[in-house]
Amino acid sequence: MLIQLGSAPVLAGIFYIYIRDKYEKEPKAMVALTFLFGIYTTFIIFGVGRGMELLFPHEETPFYTAFFSSSGVEELVKFIFLYILIWKNKNFNEPLDGIVYGVFLSLGFAWIENLIYVLHPTLGGVGTGLARAVLSVPSHGLFGVQMGYYLGLSKFKKTKFNFVLAFIVPYLFHGFYNYFLLKELPIFWIPFWILQGLLWYLSLKYIKTMLNMSPFRH
Repeated sequence: MLIQLGSAPVLAGIFYIYIRDKYEKEPKAMVALTFLFGIYTTFIIFGVGRGMELLFPHEETPFYTAFFSSSGVEELVKFIFLYILIWKNKNFNEPLDGIVYGVFLSLGFAWIENLIYVLHPTLGGVGTGLARAVLSVPSHGLFGVQMGYYLGLSKFKKTKFNFVLAFIVPYLFHGFYNYFLLKELPIFWIPFWILQGLLWYLSLKYIKTMLNMSPFRH
């Protein structure tokens, strides 16, 4: 039951973004490969995190954890993998593709991370699974939308600044998301929910924008 609970929000996100790609569907083998890349990033991120702990011993403060050891490492590794996988790939032939592949990659990572939390003997359980199904997993997918949106703009608008934003924007969203949660004070729920609302609003807007930019639309 816990495995199904940990997997359901990931499957929902995958289904949603795949059906939104309505003008020129990505090959199933390609999106499956991207999802597998996302799974693989989990192990790379864990290894990098352990290496940082050994090389740079530090105190785990909310700021350091939020902006360096979690979001910094995670979003950088995902960005590198996404770039390697799709930037010169012939299937990256419309702006929305950046978002599609960004979400698949992010949800591959989110799936393994979610199972680790949900199946944890002390921290896991149904309550954890339900909370993460509402917040953590969708947020990872939305971070993927942000990364894919700016990567798509960089590819098709030929703008280097958007290439930088493809890492910076999801990194900042992820960092502040973690920071507000790690502070564990009621006052930080206010900016947390504002951040969530902004993330959802921008992500849905960006998906629509990229659909309208598709050369296959007509």
